[in-house]
Amino acid sequence: MTYLCQRLLGVVARTLKETRVRRPCLSTVTPVWIRPICSCACVDDLLFRQLFDNFTYTYTYLLADNKSKEAVIIDPVIDLVQRDLRIIRDFNLELRYALNTHVHADHVTGSGVLKQRIPTCQSVISAASEAKANVHVGDGDILRFGAFSLEVRATPGHTTGCLTFVLHGCRLAFTGDALLIRGCGRTDFPQGNAETLYRSVHEKIFSLPENFMLYPGHDYTGQTVTTVGEEKAMNRRLKEDLSGFTEIMNNLKLPMPKEFAKTLPVNMECGVFDE
Repeated sequence: MTYLCQRLLGVVARTLKETRVRRPCLSTVTPVWIRPICSCACVDDLLFRQLFDNFTYTYTYLLADNKSKEAVIIDPVIDLVQRDLRIIRDFNLELRYALNTHVHADHVTGSGVLKQRIPTCQSVISAASEAKANVHVGDGDILRFGAFSLEVRATPGHTTGCLTFVLHGCRLAFTGDALLIRGCGRTDFPQGNAETLYRSVHEKIFSLPENFMLYPGHDYTGQTVTTVGEEKAMNRRLKEDLSGFTEIMNNLKLPMPKEFAKTLPVNMECGVFDE
């Protein structure tokens, strides 16, 4: 072996050694947003899309079993039904349920139109809301699509009929307006109650494991997801005791949604008056 070859091999060996020494531990540098959402088969079997309405800052969620193709949609917006239908068709999904976390005040639900376009689809809302739907649910009920099950948790306070949907196997929960990222839904609507909301969040959402990922009904700051642990530590309103929280909520002085008088009656009828 020539002297030059020996030198080259030495450089290569030192480089490989340095690379091994300096190689970072992936578990400490991998960003949270690209980690698998769970350690079970649902990473591969669950189709999950978070969709956004730029006008009302509403999130819509599409969940489907990749094997059976059965799907549910959470909080569809009537103005974006065509977008939702296109995605459903692109993936050849069978939409079983259109779920509403509550009777919305800032937009018209797309549930009624989705039912018209997809005959197999059934609308779902809380029985406590007294709104029209095919299926009325309450605390502890289960909604199934393919191999997946959503647990219904009653989380009133923003309205009497607010629901949170929990996908336990995948460590996901969809909180509607009960819990937002670093905030929560207002409680000055006719059915709102600050004390009720405080207890709902602490008893039904913060009781989930801290690594559960929480997807809200709205966000106005460009954020998309949080966790139980984050909100317990960083949600300034909900870190207060009950009296402190109630005082904050009773003094927000927020303007009413512009379309409140129009959207509420329509949403009580599942988004359409002519069913």
